[in-house]
Amino acid sequence: MKSREFKDAVYEQLARVASAFSTPKRVELIEILAQGERNVESLALGTDQSVANASRHLQVLRGVGLVASWKVGLQVFYRLSGPEVVDGYQVLRHIAEARVAELGRVAREYFDSEDGLVPMAREELIERVRTGDVIILDVRPAMEYRSGHIAGAISIPVEQLEKQLARLPPDREVVAYCRGPYCVLAAEAVRLLRDKGYRAVRLAEGYPEWKSAGLAVQTSAQEGLV
Repeated sequence: MKSREFKDAVYEQLARVASAFSTPKRVELIEILAQGERNVESLALGTDQSVANASRHLQVLRGVGLVASWKVGLQVFYRLSGPEVVDGYQVLRHIAEARVAELGRVAREYFDSEDGLVPMAREELIERVRTGDVIILDVRPAMEYRSGHIAGAISIPVEQLEKQLARLPPDREVVAYCRGPYCVLAAEAVRLLRDKGYRAVRLAEGYPEWKSAGLAVQTSAQEGLV
């Protein structure tokens, strides 16, 4: 093989992986799978598309080795093939944040109108946890919490939050988090909590970023659904 042929072959494979990130739905599927394994039906529901369309996108991701799949009875489950897939998604996001001004504008417009607050940074949350004056609230679906969550967080999915407010001490600030910096669940939770008189703020990042940083996480096998 000549050097030009070698380089073309290498870059073709790199481009295949890059192309897997080329549609919004596939990027969103990767973000959801960064929370834990899911079946096709729940992935389709979570990304607001048909099962057939979700399956096609998942086949593309599997074709370049970004996800793995298996069957349990008639259900097909997917998971990310390794932590480097999360790393790749986060690198893509960081590049877009640094170079695509439209991304920042859209994010500011949404979050400013939804909760109007500066989110809490990871470092501040770590310090506040040491002092014991905050409640960490995971507002993702329960199945995602069970797959893994920030150590010590309690689980109240955002759609159940209003009915379960009694579980939250009114004298402590609530820090809500979800799937990542652009996940809307935490912002919705913060707005609801503030409307009900709670001191609340969302975490600037989500569970995958916390885990990637090597910080303490748990699964429901280690600690029951709180």
